[in-house]
Amino acid sequence: MNISNNNFASIDEMRQKLANGTAGKKADTKKSGSGKSFDRVLIDTADEVKFSKHAVKRLEMRNISISDEQKARLEDAADQAVEKGMTESLVMVDDLAFILNVRSKTIVTAVNDTANAVFTNIDGAIIN
Repeated sequence: MNISNNNFASIDEMRQKLANGTAGKKADTKKSGSGKSFDRVLIDTADEVKFSKHAVKRLEMRNISISDEQKARLEDAADQAVEKGMTESLVMVDDLAFILNVRSKTIVTAVNDTANAVFTNIDGAIIN
């Protein structure tokens, strides 16, 4: 599974486009590369768990790959965390540990070696 977030412009890229006056051009806003309108892509991905740049770096650095089934379990854990009112959660999926910012549904880091690991600043844990 590819975890790259390259399909969407970063905030910095959008700021640059706004500064250059190109953000309002039809070519930039009408369709994404997949043929879907921006609002459709936004609606389709609003509830999905996202990976921060830091988390993507950690996944690459630690040679961690996530299957579609594991991503679905992360999505389920994020929903459980929302239901319980958590803000920062440790999510365990198989032998992988993820720190999830619940409000934004963003994985902020990933660890595959949890022996003697210490996790701080979390208010809950979900073992899924």
